[in-house]
Amino acid sequence: MAAAGSALRVHAARFGPGQELLGCLQSFVEERRLRAPFIITCVGSVTKATLRLANATATNTNEVLHLSGRFEIVSLVGTLNRDAHVHISLSDAEGRTVGGHVLGDLEIFTTAEVVIGEAADLHFSREMDQQTGFPELVVQTRSEVTG
Repeated sequence: MAAAGSALRVHAARFGPGQELLGCLQSFVEERRLRAPFIITCVGSVTKATLRLANATATNTNEVLHLSGRFEIVSLVGTLNRDAHVHISLSDAEGRTVGGHVLGDLEIFTTAEVVIGEAADLHFSREMDQQTGFPELVVQTRSEVTG
């Protein structure tokens, strides 16, 4: 288990119609050189999304859902290091929800208002985990990375 404490810095951003949300978030993180960023909260809407579903494994990645329509973002969570790990829940016009691991194509409909936290004393990275078959989170203190 990887665990460490840290001070918190908070950033906020608003992205607009037609932008791709995951790419915008990754650019935001890169431009500000955030080393341990994560999503605190997000509200907004999208017209497209590509999600990997819960049944996917490292050897069966075909469990993918391509959505098109108008959806409210009811939850967006995850870490935003270079290999972001983000999950989303979306609701449709009837209030039905669907969610999964974000692969991309989160095209913003009206807006996406995002509050991003940064664990100021930590550094997030990902390394392949032989047990899960996926790149998993590695948490280090900044001194371990620069030390």
